[in-house]
Amino acid sequence: MSEQIIEGHRIGVLFSESQIADRISELAREIAARKPERLLVVPVLKGSFIFAADLIRAMHRAGLSPEVDFMILASYRAATKSSGQVEVLRDIESIVKERDVLLIDDVQFIAGKERSQEEFFHTFNTLLDGRNQVVLTCDRPACEIKNLEPRLISRFEC
Repeated sequence: MSEQIIEGHRIGVLFSESQIADRISELAREIAARKPERLLVVPVLKGSFIFAADLIRAMHRAGLSPEVDFMILASYRAATKSSGQVEVLRDIESIVKERDVLLIDDVQFIAGKERSQEEFFHTFNTLLDGRNQVVLTCDRPACEIKNLEPRLISRFEC
């Protein structure tokens, strides 16, 4: 692992910029190969924004033209610790019935939240059973996230 110093902070670099770009292109090709119908991409802001933008551009290069809508959720507000309650600041406006939906979110924030993990587990399984794809962003491999249920870790490549 290499390190960089950014604004006086030592940052460990797990993946190079080119490795990330290659993986995003690979994901876009995998999504395109599934031939999604009326694809709607829904990034949950703010954490997934940069990844979602890169993935959407790669999907266009792979021949897809997805519709994009956004959700904004908050549990922190001005605090540095989560309130434990998620507030929907902006919900999606697009109709999702009878179309493929790609939801993009930061998975590490459900660690330690039993009810959220339970809901995510069932939602994840339902989406996969229905030929849907799930893309998650995270600041570290799922197996390194403390307080993340083993059954969730087993769903993520680690």
